[in-house]
Amino acid sequence: MNLNQLPVRSDGSVRAAGLVLPPARMPLIHDRRPLKRWTYVGIYGDQLMLCAATVRVGGIPQSFWAVLDRSSGELVDQTAFSSRIVAVDNGRLSVESRKATIDVALSANGEPVEVVSRHGASYIWTRKLPVTARGTVTIGGRSQSIEASGLVDATAGYHARETAWSWAAGVGTSDDGSALAWNIVSGVHDAPVSSERTVWVDGAASELPPADFAADLSAVSFPGHAESLSFSAEAERANSEDLKIFASEYRQPFGTFSGTLPGGAKLASGFGVMESHSARW
Repeated sequence: MNLNQLPVRSDGSVRAAGLVLPPARMPLIHDRRPLKRWTYVGIYGDQLMLCAATVRVGGIPQSFWAVLDRSSGELVDQTAFSSRIVAVDNGRLSVESRKATIDVALSANGEPVEVVSRHGASYIWTRKLPVTARGTVTIGGRSQSIEASGLVDATAGYHARETAWSWAAGVGTSDDGSALAWNIVSGVHDAPVSSERTVWVDGAASELPPADFAADLSAVSFPGHAESLSFSAEAERANSEDLKIFASEYRQPFGTFSGTLPGGAKLASGFGVMESHSARW
């Protein structure tokens, strides 16, 4: 396929012809770029919020997880160069470490959105899926049940050497009682149309217009539209490392959202994350 024909957005039933895409095995090197892939699960509730992911960059594994107890404000997290701590498979998220045990079943509660975009000299793919999570989180010997909504982000591709993005993901309810989920991004899969920007209203997906993020991650606006979201951070994952060949700097606060999304979905409640991330890989 000619990369100039990208992006392609669908529910997965229409795919970019001529490109190797998941679930097929993608080459570790393509267009002289290493394969980057990850599966990220974010679960955002009024009592607990958590995230967990498995990552591979050029075949090098990494896992991370974090849990925020909103009643105490305590954030517990871990990052390791290992593929053994976190597993996301067959509709289940599991974390096994000395700090925590997480066992959560994930069931789809919205339409999948799949996007293939050009990035640098090659291509990248992503699939976003709203889910309902039910299970148990155990930290410090204390177990808590969780039943909350969230989002699964599966991504793979041959990103440009220098990559930076801003991202917001969350769930909530609208003032008319509809269930909401959203995925907003700038920097990757962010073409004016056929982007990954999406709002789900009672599971039905609609594309959102281009977005701007406040530098301090306090808001998301949509140029040309009156609607916007405000964000109030409660706890934050953050890291900065420079290994010369590879480098990464990110902030990912958990918190609450307020405001209105384009299309008229006014939030009565909203929980989720914001993120700024820059990478050399």
